[in-house]
Amino acid sequence: QVPLVESGGGSVQAGGALRLSCVVSGYTTSSRCMAWFRQAPGKEREGVAVIGRDGTTSYTDSVKGRFTISRDNAANTMYLEMNSLKPEDTGMYYCAEGGFVSLRRVDFSNWGQGTQVTVSS
Repeated sequence: QVPLVESGGGSVQAGGALRLSCVVSGYTTSSRCMAWFRQAPGKEREGVAVIGRDGTTSYTDSVKGRFTISRDNAANTMYLEMNSLKPEDTGMYYCAEGGFVSLRRVDFSNWGQGTQVTVSS
């Protein structure tokens, strides 16, 4: 499995914005589904957004209208634009790749190390 490297996390106040990036080394991302997951302390890792090979996207309800997932296949990079951030968005954000347009953890086999997002009220 090739490494996935996330970046862009940080600390912001509620209402702020961040842009996460995930770079895939070694091969093109165009043939794979890519997703963002997050995990808050003491909670299960949850799917946030996924983008398919054809650009199809899906979001968990709590981020719809605030987050946007996108990909630049030429740059082997996936992004998560996060706006109107809330304290409940706080967590470690992970990039993942798999074969399905899914927000289920079991459908993804390759994971990055994560980037921390902290939103203060």
